[in-house]
Amino acid sequence: MNTEHPRDRVVIFDTTLRDGEQSPGATMSHAEKLEIAELLDDMGVDVIEAGFPIASEGDFAAVKEIAERSKAAVICGLARANIKDIDRCWEAVRHAGQPRIHTFIGTSPLHRAIPNLTQDEMADRIHDTVTHARNLCDNVQWSPMDATRTEWDYLKRTVEIAIKAGATTINIPDTVGYTAPVESAELIRRLIAEVDGGQDVIFATHCHNDLGMATANSLAAVEGGARQIECTINGLGERAGNTALEEVVMALKVRGDIMPFTTGIDTTKIMNISRRVATVSGFPVQFNKAIVGKNAFAHESGIHQDGMLKNAETFEIMRPADVGLKDTSLVMGKHSGRAALKDKLKNLGFDVADNQLQDIFVRFKALADRKKEVFDEDIEALVRAQGAAEDALELKFLRVICGTEAPQSADLTLRVDGEDHQTTAQGDGPVDATFNAIKSLVTHSARLQLYQVSAVTEGTDAQATVTVRLEEEGRIVTGQSADTDTVVASAKAYISALNRLLVKRRTTAAGVDTKTVGYRDTV
Repeated sequence: MNTEHPRDRVVIFDTTLRDGEQSPGATMSHAEKLEIAELLDDMGVDVIEAGFPIASEGDFAAVKEIAERSKAAVICGLARANIKDIDRCWEAVRHAGQPRIHTFIGTSPLHRAIPNLTQDEMADRIHDTVTHARNLCDNVQWSPMDATRTEWDYLKRTVEIAIKAGATTINIPDTVGYTAPVESAELIRRLIAEVDGGQDVIFATHCHNDLGMATANSLAAVEGGARQIECTINGLGERAGNTALEEVVMALKVRGDIMPFTTGIDTTKIMNISRRVATVSGFPVQFNKAIVGKNAFAHESGIHQDGMLKNAETFEIMRPADVGLKDTSLVMGKHSGRAALKDKLKNLGFDVADNQLQDIFVRFKALADRKKEVFDEDIEALVRAQGAAEDALELKFLRVICGTEAPQSADLTLRVDGEDHQTTAQGDGPVDATFNAIKSLVTHSARLQLYQVSAVTEGTDAQATVTVRLEEEGRIVTGQSADTDTVVASAKAYISALNRLLVKRRTTAAGVDTKTVGYRDTV
């Protein structure tokens, strides 16, 4: 039996950097991937799936550097069931203190039809590829993609083949979020009991949230005997997302009375990494999101507030501090200094480096000059709007002329690769004019899929957060920014999305584009 962890210990396998990044528009830069990997390692994640090395040169480089810089976590790379993928994966992870190869193939009738293999041909491929992976690495994970829609007899057969070939972890993916908790538990229980060698490996669960049951299905699988949960920060992932790390970890912590299992996660670091992932991915956390949402520890009802004042446990089953969120009485304004801002950021769950603090402080002072009081939400928006140092495009000047009659006009100066370019454009409204000005300076064929504005705080001086989503030739990118001027916020969000699009273009030029050749069809 694999004794890496006791039977009551649940391994947390985070795939934010692989499955999470497959969310349309959620591409992260190389530096951002390294930062998130370090945060995951520091918070006690057992296994970090750092990427899909064969997908592109950029993905390979990120996985390789994460492996080389890893501290305690197992570093895993994903590979399809072919020798080339597995060799490339091994090259990327081999220098980790604890490397792992994760290889997969679709076993359900629908997925078997894609490579057009018979059951026997697929069985042979599983044997050959898992054997090859095990010859390279002694820590091998195998996944039958779409396992929950695979015939029992064939699923049992393929799992036995993978175990005999040397797989040490068998992951059972609910690839399309189809199963329900009672089925999830029973499937794992039956595999452990009936598969030859099922007692000698760790069974894992990987659930998608298409029917809103990813967390419930994962916890049910643990009840059934799974001892590894695959998950992502904020539930980031394709379609409706993956199992949220913060949800399963806190469920196991809070309800240890009925689920006597432990993890190695330092839960006080959850809020910081949640907000950082939201920032770098461009995917904001919904207000009522469990554990990490803005309203997760907010109480408006009079009855609730009265109860909270008398005894916090009346309406809180966990403390804000348990997930790294602290209360603060500091009021921020234009006279606040850098130390006060750093303390406020820490209380809000952000752990920023000195260079990040300096950038946020400069923009905080500029905002404080325009607002009477800077609210917590304003500061969170400043962090989310942080630009990357390697951004090729930067807004330097914008003036919009509006009137009661169209067209409106926008005078804009854009810094492109260090050089300033000025233009004037017209449009049907100030935002349209601004976007037209940007388009005239940055050649692209991207289509605007989403333009969304929301107020960060109340009042006429409130910051507006603008989210922009662009699509170009199958590549989808998201940009977000905040400003007291909605048009400026719109321009910055559009430019942020274009910067991400430029990164994707470079990734495509350097290797295989994960968004256009089918690599997203993974576990």
